[in-house]
Amino acid sequence: MLSKNDAQHPSIRSNTAQSEVADIFRLYGEDYRKNHNITFEQSKVMRQISICRTTTLGGHIQRCTECGYEQNAYNSCRNRHCPKCQTMTKEKWLSDRKAELLPCGYFHLVFTLPHDLNQIILYNKRILLNILFQAVNETLQTFARDPQWRLEGQPGFIAVLHTWSQTIMDHFHLHCLIPAGVLSFDKKRWIPARKKFLFKTKSLAKAFRKLYIQKFLTAYEKNQLISPGNTAWSDSDESLVRLINDLKNKQWIVYAKRPFAGPEQVLEYLGRYTHRVAISNHRILAVSDAMVTFSYKDRKDNNNTKPMTLKAREFIRRFLLHVLPQRFVKIRYFGFMFHRDKQSNIELIRKLVNAVTVFTEKLNETVQQIMLRLTGVDISICPKCGNGHMIDVMKIHRVSVLDST
Repeated sequence: MLSKNDAQHPSIRSNTAQSEVADIFRLYGEDYRKNHNITFEQSKVMRQISICRTTTLGGHIQRCTECGYEQNAYNSCRNRHCPKCQTMTKEKWLSDRKAELLPCGYFHLVFTLPHDLNQIILYNKRILLNILFQAVNETLQTFARDPQWRLEGQPGFIAVLHTWSQTIMDHFHLHCLIPAGVLSFDKKRWIPARKKFLFKTKSLAKAFRKLYIQKFLTAYEKNQLISPGNTAWSDSDESLVRLINDLKNKQWIVYAKRPFAGPEQVLEYLGRYTHRVAISNHRILAVSDAMVTFSYKDRKDNNNTKPMTLKAREFIRRFLLHVLPQRFVKIRYFGFMFHRDKQSNIELIRKLVNAVTVFTEKLNETVQQIMLRLTGVDISICPKCGNGHMIDVMKIHRVSVLDST
């Protein structure tokens, strides 16, 4: 099945059944493992995606209460890199966030690292991506304290890491969702920001560049980094000196999208960005003869949707670029939205602004309830007779046991 935009493009057509990332791993994954060095995390992701919702993971036999029709329902792998497993995770996460919205506008800022750093980051993901979060947080906190921006308080924001471009290449950037205002340091006032912008993006970019380079050099001086050659750097490494000089002279990018008008727009944004993976299954158009064709939006051509065909091994290589280290947190909360004090701060801010909006309480929905809300379809209804309900009657045991993700 093609997406609506894909189907409208005359050069994007496929007569084959819908293919998935899992199909690519099942067909070409073993050959890739034999011919390429991959990490434990990458191997685990390939394995779990390839067996997601198959007999290997087990599940249940379901039977209709009316006609007796039976079907197998297999378990999901729940890996955060799996295209199949993110819809439910996203919806549950969004339900939690509905109870945390503030009665104000929101800004969306994107902090992007120069591609000069890409190869080094791939060898040092945990520390250099942690530094990305730290540098962005410190930049925004510093600007919020500066009197010239007419705020002088503590901001709060959600930061979401993305590591890919539309062509599944490495492109490291942080999406930040920021309420339009700050909580005064004495916690007695809510100070609203300007309606049209929060801070000047060029000023943010310069400060962000300075902080990131400082933290990068500190990590280097502590011997916490390895070079792209998988070896320790020497103090006399001229390539590192050139890199730092290039980074200092390069214009770093901080992009500000149009401010959101209210909570509805915020939730729409969150749904689009928070639980994305490198590529979704609906973008895969064809898989055959060790080649993979997928759709992408060409940023240089007015975001027009186009097809791209890669060798299967190159597609797998690109997908694996975006496997994060184990237990690495890709969605983080800062300032007055930090987990420990978030709920009390949100309640306080609502009181300070005399909010009259009725905010949605946190929902604890089942998968069936979520699907009914999203699609209007009750997935418990028997697909054969349309009258009875499918209930679990027998467990299907796993073929093998996997570590939890």
